[in-house]
Amino acid sequence: MHPNPIYRQEGRAHALAFARTRGFGTLTICGGAGVLAAHVPFVLHEDDGEGGAALEAHLVRSNPIARALRDGPVEALLAVVGPDAYISPDWYGIEDQVPTWNYVAVHLRGKLRLRDPEELRAHLDRLSAHFETMLAPKPAWTADKMSPPALEKLMRAILPVAMTVESVDSTFKLNQNKTPAARLGAAEALARGGTPGAEIAALVALMRGVGEEG
Repeated sequence: MHPNPIYRQEGRAHALAFARTRGFGTLTICGGAGVLAAHVPFVLHEDDGEGGAALEAHLVRSNPIARALRDGPVEALLAVVGPDAYISPDWYGIEDQVPTWNYVAVHLRGKLRLRDPEELRAHLDRLSAHFETMLAPKPAWTADKMSPPALEKLMRAILPVAMTVESVDSTFKLNQNKTPAARLGAAEALARGGTPGAEIAALVALMRGVGEEG
């Protein structure tokens, strides 16, 4: 996390709300051979029944993190990253500025554990419902649209995991260290530069280009 406290003024509830909406992050643990990482969609619950937050996700059975969890729960970090962009010093409208990068990041730490495989189907239903809701008015996809044999085959390849969130850290680096006029000037210039929506546009371009190299 960025050490400057000016970028870390948002409270726990705000950080959790951002992570919950984003629903995708990098899960890391310290394994026997070093740091292990997996990129996972997840569902975040504000209350785990004991006054804290909890998240649920799933991993491919062959994933090194899933294998490590067979020996019991481990300490884990889930890094959730939001929008980010290069900020040109020309945009502030004031002298003697330098380039920087604005971004949003939330770190969730806690004990990661395997869940009962019997809980996998309910987890998958909650996960798909979370993201399908965002695509409305498209009719929501549900696992009921799959044939039972196909669904069972896919489910055999993955394991449900859960993490009790013990700490929440966040950085919302949005030029808070500048004057309001300089910050808003940078925001307007960024908007004119076509950056908004660039993440989706870039992903679409990559998807269209699959197999074209070479």
